[in-house]
Amino acid sequence: MRRRSEPHTFEQRLEAQRLRLEDELSRLPDGGPRDAVLARLEQLQSAAEMHDFLMVREAAVASR
Repeated sequence: MRRRSEPHTFEQRLEAQRLRLEDELSRLPDGGPRDAVLARLEQLQSAAEMHDFLMVREAAVASR
């Protein structure tokens, strides 16, 4: 029987994507493709911040 891998959390997936994009960014020259990767990194940062905000709010609601 095939063994399934452990599920990854949202935070782990964001971190893996961030590391992949930073590696890609280090190899790109200035220009459009580099700007696109920088924009994607900013989106990932925003997603992480929103997730953290929502988890704090969820914990506060759960503790009532």
